[in-house]
Amino acid sequence: MPGDLSGWRVLVTAGGTREPIDPVRYIGNHSSGKMGLAVTAEAADRGADVTLVTTVETVDTGATIIRVETAQEMAESVWGLAPRQDVVVMVAAVADFRPAAPSAEKIRRRDGLQVIELEPTPDILLGVSEKAPDALVVGFAAEAGSLDRAREKAMTKGVDLLVANDVLAEGSGFGTDTNQVTIFYPDGSTEPWPLLTKAEVATRLWDAVVRVRQASEPRQ
Repeated sequence: MPGDLSGWRVLVTAGGTREPIDPVRYIGNHSSGKMGLAVTAEAADRGADVTLVTTVETVDTGATIIRVETAQEMAESVWGLAPRQDVVVMVAAVADFRPAAPSAEKIRRRDGLQVIELEPTPDILLGVSEKAPDALVVGFAAEAGSLDRAREKAMTKGVDLLVANDVLAEGSGFGTDTNQVTIFYPDGSTEPWPLLTKAEVATRLWDAVVRVRQASEPRQ
């Protein structure tokens, strides 16, 4: 509904992080950022003051844009901004691991590369829940096949809503203009949605966020 987010401060993340192996190579994923951009544009259209932390080139979404590349850069930006937000929507596909010792110089083929040692990246979503306890937090989970792990994430990550999709399902993978998601709540209940455009998913998602936030407000 136009204007129903007026006065809200909203933070959204979008795109996939890039974790450097050397100055020209990285570990990444197939995220296009389309879902995050749709969530951003919908929030701005409904009157929110939106900040978008993203790894992808963006069109005008009506948001303040902060460009990052790595999971560490995204964590630092998001954790710094989150305590001042009413809602944080973590759509970005953040790498779970990064090279432990990226090379400062391009690795030459003739020199060989037998092993890339990896280390965990920061758990940005869990950090948001800890650093911004008053914010309503929405997480996204891109799963491959079963959504069983999404239920566990909804119950352990401190989120108010978790949006999960199966990237192997037709029309629901990276780079598509459509998505088929299931909403998971911390109490274990779920709400499956049909295949929709990403713009339609964003509209329904903000409708759900409004309902959850209104339900948590104290009665007068």
